[in-house]
Amino acid sequence: EVQLVESGGGLVQPGGSLRLSCEASGIRSSAYSLGWFRQAPGKEREGVAANWRFGPQRYADSVKGRFTMSQFTMSQDNSRGTLYLQMNSLKPEDTAIYYCALVWGFVSSGRLLDANEYRYWGQGTQVTVSS
Repeated sequence: EVQLVESGGGLVQPGGSLRLSCEASGIRSSAYSLGWFRQAPGKEREGVAANWRFGPQRYADSVKGRFTMSQFTMSQDNSRGTLYLQMNSLKPEDTAIYYCALVWGFVSSGRLLDANEYRYWGQGTQVTVSS
């Protein structure tokens, strides 16, 4: 079974940076789509950055130029890996719980940021941007 564990959240001032990590285990296929999502209080979960393993990354317009998702770095036995989200120039509106998510197989570019496409979710890590 896939397990996803996020870490790296915290309190940061506007304009600051954070790097989130997602440790994934139970990887049993080389074909997957993987990404970062967030949910602010009272709002729906929204896609931040994601990609089909063999395709380009897609970013939400609100984070383009500020957030960068790494490539998924696999262990030697390909059973686990790590995904990062580097977040720069953070704004108060970036405050949310951040989740990583995975689904086996291809997700088209137009649906990569749709949370309904993903099956496996981590528990989330809180990011608060405030002075």
